[in-house]
Amino acid sequence: MSQIIRRLGVAPRHRGSTGGGTCPDIFELVDGNFAVIGTDATDSLDAQLPEDAARADYERIVVISRETLIKAKADIPDA
Repeated sequence: MSQIIRRLGVAPRHRGSTGGGTCPDIFELVDGNFAVIGTDATDSLDAQLPEDAARADYERIVVISRETLIKAKADIPDA
């Protein structure tokens, strides 16, 4: 089972989310993987994936705001 060890970037409230409706977020997991909270855009983006990209049935295409990723950049490990 995965476990969250830390948030990358700042909390959504520091990016203007006060009502909990727009809370994209990025978390590092204990196993070194990352979990993302974002908007499910699978239906609209799936057909636009490049030919060399694939998505398993259990995977979703998730969109996060540019600001969320930029604020997380300093916390993303280089290796």
